[in-house]
Amino acid sequence: MAFSKVLVANRGEIAVRVMQTAKAMGYATVAVYSDADQHARHVQLADEAVYIGASKVSESYLSIPNIIEACKKTGADAVHPGYGFLSENTEFAAACAQNGIHFIGPSAASIELMGSKRLSKIAMIKAGVPCVPGYEGDQQDIDYLAEQAEKIGYPLMVKASAGGGGRGMRLVQQSSELLESLNTARSEAENAFGSGELILEKAVIAPRHVEIQVFGDQHGNHVYLFERDCSIQRRHQKVVEEAPCPVMTAELRQKMGEAAVAAAKSCDYIGAGTVEFLLDQSGEFYFLEMNTRLQVEHPVTEMVTGLDLVEWQLRVANGEVLPLKQSELMLTGHAIEVRLYAEDPRQDFLPQTGQVLKWQPANLPNVRIDHGLMPEGEISPFYDPMVAKVIAYGKTREDAIRLLARAVDDCVLLGVNSNKQFLVNLLRHPIIVAGNANTAFIQQHFQADSSLHQQNLDLECLAVTAAILTQASGQTNWNTGLSPSLPLKLKVDDQKIELLVKQNARSLTVESCGQSQDIEVIAQSTEQLIYQIDGVRRKVNYVLNGNQLYLDAANGNVSIENITYAPPEISEVAGDGKIRAPMDGTIINILVNAGDQVVKGQTLLILEAMKIQQQIKSDVDGVVEEVIGQVGQQMKKRQVILNIQS
Repeated sequence: MAFSKVLVANRGEIAVRVMQTAKAMGYATVAVYSDADQHARHVQLADEAVYIGASKVSESYLSIPNIIEACKKTGADAVHPGYGFLSENTEFAAACAQNGIHFIGPSAASIELMGSKRLSKIAMIKAGVPCVPGYEGDQQDIDYLAEQAEKIGYPLMVKASAGGGGRGMRLVQQSSELLESLNTARSEAENAFGSGELILEKAVIAPRHVEIQVFGDQHGNHVYLFERDCSIQRRHQKVVEEAPCPVMTAELRQKMGEAAVAAAKSCDYIGAGTVEFLLDQSGEFYFLEMNTRLQVEHPVTEMVTGLDLVEWQLRVANGEVLPLKQSELMLTGHAIEVRLYAEDPRQDFLPQTGQVLKWQPANLPNVRIDHGLMPEGEISPFYDPMVAKVIAYGKTREDAIRLLARAVDDCVLLGVNSNKQFLVNLLRHPIIVAGNANTAFIQQHFQADSSLHQQNLDLECLAVTAAILTQASGQTNWNTGLSPSLPLKLKVDDQKIELLVKQNARSLTVESCGQSQDIEVIAQSTEQLIYQIDGVRRKVNYVLNGNQLYLDAANGNVSIENITYAPPEISEVAGDGKIRAPMDGTIINILVNAGDQVVKGQTLLILEAMKIQQQIKSDVDGVVEEVIGQVGQQMKKRQVILNIQS
């Protein structure tokens, strides 16, 4: 029976993306939201919205009863799960079926099979899909696994069968590392996925990560919609995704596509799925896993095929035949995607939380930006810190990557740090531009990039800062000719900078450390400065919030505090024994008690934000004087968690 109202059991950009297509096809849409998301963009876009619980995902977006109840309240007869959350949850798919709700995705049985790395690999070997040599048996005691590892040889990968995102995964180079890796991977897997089941695989060193988009309908038809290359990764997380793969040949594409279709047919797959492969340098490829949902990177496939994959999902779920046969599918041009995150690459990609003061996506031809953020919103500590996906299309790969770097650079995100400059620099790296990257690229070739290290503001940036702050403070004397030099004291991170600012008609001269820079103000609004330096006119976006200036500068998002009139600081230096939260987050474990003796560098507690766990260490030797925070407590950035008497 056909459905008419679609509830999107997700949030953020993917909820917005699904609703846009559902509306365009004439379906009514329902959003669900938690406390943290009550004013979110996906809620405002939907026809109806239902509150499903507290901000914590286990009480809202992962609550199957709450989402089923939301369907009943609104009469939603179909659910699109997006990706993440419940999208690959067999219980959720089964609960939808039991309640007469169309689950827009594969069957619970397909999800269960492909959700196990061990069982799916056994099924793939049976279906004739090339697999990495290894051990995927059900004997799981550590000693037996160690015996199998010796038979496979080194280097090898230890992987959690139920895992993903790099958790429960270890690269073992030699026999002496094996037992520790097996035990650590098992412990991680049990904590993250509730299952300590492991598989072993021969390590494929520095491969490409190439995935095939597949689709199946309820009538037994299956096709592949070509490939995506997701080789540029950081800690097993995709950073750049593109279609087609830069080294793909027509023959290899057909072989990989047919292998992916064989994988889909082996489990009677229905809907959108992705079969992931490792492609080695000799052109051999091996099954990695199958994702039984729409992928984050699906827009690049849409751009090179001209198709709407969410539309296909809805049509297939409604019982229709696949819109096109394999022979009718065409691949044109090149598309590349990156993910803009609220995170600080200069602090090991620490997730950022807090108020977004300005969000302005780029507006360029052949650029698509999928996002779920309002112009002024908030980055919550409860969810993944992805702000947007930026996707560019070009006739050639060179066109697409050039345009994408420009599009990312044109996005304005102020109020929280982001990985914007990291992405821009990555996309302009010669190896990336040439298309020669593999999964080891960032680790091997990008660690020295300026976006990953402490930033030093150049004279131009300091002059821009002085122009904005001087104007805002009302200290301008544009019409009175010469004026005396004014002191300006700034703080960037823990660095203090002192400037002298001299005003001359509509220009400023800024002096710092014996160097000077003239800047002419052409025009200034509350969010943009147009200025001229050395005969070149430029513009910069900014937000001034009290004494805090957020600047979209050429070397990345910069946060500058005006401390010219601030009172002397109370000592808050490294080593003061006051242990503060480095980010908004929840305390998940406290490892010390009041009265304990601790040493500098010792881990005191674990803080979690946006699925990232951060070890908080002591900055002094001493005795724990007071434990202020409690397990489960939500801490704000810079809030004191415990005190140590040194």
